[in-house]
Amino acid sequence: MIFNTGAALLDAIVLAAVSRNQKGTYGYKITQDVREVIDISESTLYPVLRRLLKEECLEIYDMAVDGRNRRYYKITEKGRVQLNLYQGEWTIYSTKISKILEVAS
Repeated sequence: MIFNTGAALLDAIVLAAVSRNQKGTYGYKITQDVREVIDISESTLYPVLRRLLKEECLEIYDMAVDGRNRRYYKITEKGRVQLNLYQGEWTIYSTKISKILEVAS
């Protein structure tokens, strides 16, 4: 994609990906889900996860899987509120951008 992805959009995409599973999901799965819509490296994703944890939009827990510890991320109520805000803003923003691009063609 040639368009830059700002921090707010990254946060929205990550929160949406994590919110898909009520019990939470792990980092690699989040990376794969996010990569379905944008090209992102793990080195870009993990700082986003840390920021969302610090802002209390996500919480973490560990679970043993095949004898290994796997860290899971789960959206919090604060994260759901933030995601709803992002979704509303995205609807307005994308409608305006689509409208101006349609006029340009």
